[in-house]
Parts: sequence; C-alpha cells; structure tokens
Amino acid sequence: MSKPDHEKKRQDALRAIDRVQAESETIGSSTFVRMAHRATGHLGASDKDQDDKIEVWGTRIGRVAGLIFAIGLIIYLAVTYF
Repeated sequence: MSKPDHEKKRQDALRAIDRVQAESETIGSSTFVRMAHRATGHLGASDKDQDDKIEVWGTRIGRVAGLIFAIGLIIYLAVTYF
C-alpha cells in the first residue's frame, strides 16, 4: 500500500470517528435535556390550568411530597435490607 492511499484511509477513518462522536454527544445530551425539561414541567404543574393558582400549587406540593416520599422509601429500604 502506498503512502497516499494509507494517508487517505487514515483521514477518512478519523473523519468517521469524529462524526460518530459528535452525533452520539448530540443524541445523549438531547435525551438528557429532554428528560430534565419533562421532569421540571411535571413537578412545576405545567399540565394544569395556570389561571387556577390553588390547583397549580396543590399539584406542585403533592408531586414534590410524592418525590420526597419515594426517595425516603428507597433510602429506608436500602438501609433496612442491604
């Protein structure tokens, strides 16, 4: 194999690796960002009628309380059984 052919294949391989690396970062970060926005919207009661402040705050309090309860339950079970 001559040097120019080897160098061309090497450059093609490096470009392919860079492209795959860039695409995987985009996919991974966009998934994380999408999940974070979804969780923020869920805990912030964005799916409720924003004109009804009591319903919005009640939903927020209930969802945060449920999250705290779930975390506490996981910690309790981990300490008790492991």
